[in-house]
Amino acid sequence: MKPMTSSIIGLALATVVTAAAAQNVKIEDPWVRGTVAQQKATGAFMRLTAPERMRLVGAESPVAGVVEVHEMAMVDNVMKMRQIPGLELPAGQPVELKPGGYHIMLMNLRAPVQPGEQVPLKLIFENASGQRVTQEVQARVKAIGAGPGNMQPAGSMGGHHGHGHQH
Repeated sequence: MKPMTSSIIGLALATVVTAAAAQNVKIEDPWVRGTVAQQKATGAFMRLTAPERMRLVGAESPVAGVVEVHEMAMVDNVMKMRQIPGLELPAGQPVELKPGGYHIMLMNLRAPVQPGEQVPLKLIFENASGQRVTQEVQARVKAIGAGPGNMQPAGSMGGHHGHGHQH
């Protein structure tokens, strides 16, 4: 009986380890746009590649009172930003969170975020069977005018500065 018990425990542990490993989403180039003194909101951006079909359903960060998954989209020829309940991540296909598109909105900032700092983010994913998985990432803060890999004009549509959010 003892060998069977250890086999069952071993199988259960292998299943848990395999499930945990299979659910890790690849997170590339995470960054947050820096803020100025009175600014209370900014965006977090990155590239996500899920190993299986998943959804990004939420996020948390100690630097912000409210963290939401957002999209920017043209609606009746007006660029609008809104919270979405989840962002679909097709299996093996990278999904960009970038200025002017899908992003993580950090609101009610507790303090300005400055270039060179690291912002801890906890991303919440949901797999096809409804199980929620969290992953933590450190996102580096880039200057206000910075884009993913290059500089973009400070007044471009990519920024969140100057956008009023009603919550």
